[in-house]
Amino acid sequence: MTANTPWWNDGRLHFGAGIENTFVPQAAPGERPVDEYELTEHYDRWHDDLALAQSVGAEFLRWGIPWHRVSPAPGVWDWNWTDRVMARFGELGVRTIVDVLHYGTPLWLDDQFLHPDYAQHVAEFATRAAERYSDVAVDWTPVNEPMIHALFCGEYGYWPPYGRGPSGLVAVSTAIARGFIETQRGIADVQPEASFVHVDASLRYVGDVDAREHRAHARRLSEQAFLVEDLVTGRVVADHPLLPLLTEHGVSDDELAWFADRAVAPDVMGVNYYPRHSTEVFEAGIHHRGGFADPRPTRDDGTAGLTEMLRRYADRYGAPVMVTETCVTGSPAERITWLDASVDAIEQLRISGIDVVGYTWWPLFDMIEWTYRHSVEPPMAHRLSMGLFDLVESTTGLERRRNAVASRFEAYSKSSRALKTAAG
Repeated sequence: MTANTPWWNDGRLHFGAGIENTFVPQAAPGERPVDEYELTEHYDRWHDDLALAQSVGAEFLRWGIPWHRVSPAPGVWDWNWTDRVMARFGELGVRTIVDVLHYGTPLWLDDQFLHPDYAQHVAEFATRAAERYSDVAVDWTPVNEPMIHALFCGEYGYWPPYGRGPSGLVAVSTAIARGFIETQRGIADVQPEASFVHVDASLRYVGDVDAREHRAHARRLSEQAFLVEDLVTGRVVADHPLLPLLTEHGVSDDELAWFADRAVAPDVMGVNYYPRHSTEVFEAGIHHRGGFADPRPTRDDGTAGLTEMLRRYADRYGAPVMVTETCVTGSPAERITWLDASVDAIEQLRISGIDVVGYTWWPLFDMIEWTYRHSVEPPMAHRLSMGLFDLVESTTGLERRRNAVASRFEAYSKSSRALKTAAG
């Protein structure tokens, strides 16, 4: 490869992991703040946590900068902790794919995504980070799972600014999309060599989708899954199926023209897929709102769902794709079964001609489920058994204990690296 060839473009499947970095510091009555770094003690254990990624052969680690801590007040910046973490990435030689916004905004940003200057604030944060860490960080995700943001913050009323219904969904979707574009453009201005991994959640809808009472809604949801990515890539034009929804809820022609004129593109399109959760089932005669409050049943479509979503994103956006999150919550044996099956399915997909360039096990170590926010139970009562390392309570805090999934993951990564060595 030449010096200008992207790291993912060497013909291999690259293996990496991620550290859960959801931050929702705001809390209404009956809620608790969510800061996954605090809940899992990553703020204290970061030095060893990054070494864990290296120990299993991860070539990259998806990791997020805690905006609410870096900027505790308007115009105030505290990079001390992040400086040390970024230096550790450089020391270990583990590539970081930085989540600018995984979830959450600072406490001082009133109305969060709906603040009139949200786009400028998030772009300033991102640009300052790119300038500061250009010697370590080249790969950036402007917004992780923007459509989950839009649902939780705009339609379901779970997270601030607690919007509800189609109008809330449209308002949050367009606000996040605007910030997304300004973030990517701001980083590219100060770091021309930067690459951008766009990441969204797989949202699949199956079952009685053609039942009379579900047909229109199911079709809208299937298109809505791509709404923010379509906005940021300039695909919302006259024949877009969601154009009536947008215009009905206040999106003007001038605003749509702005998105088209300022469009950005992914260098790699990331797809998050969880076989037990990514596929929702419509049932004839039964209505569900969706989300935590009134969830539709889910169906495990296994690798068929994974390959379908990778094909859909590859076809829709014309970029290489990668699995940016996947796992099953369960025993090590269940996790290994999914690891084996999903890697095999991706290799078959690559043979068929789909350019899948990466595989991310999420998370590196167990996380605390978001249900913690509305609970009174201690964090570990909400632990999800997902990681390559188990979180285990001890007298010294939350230990990271390697499990059998880590060894299987390491074998895949070493095999892939061996291909690189053999190719010279």
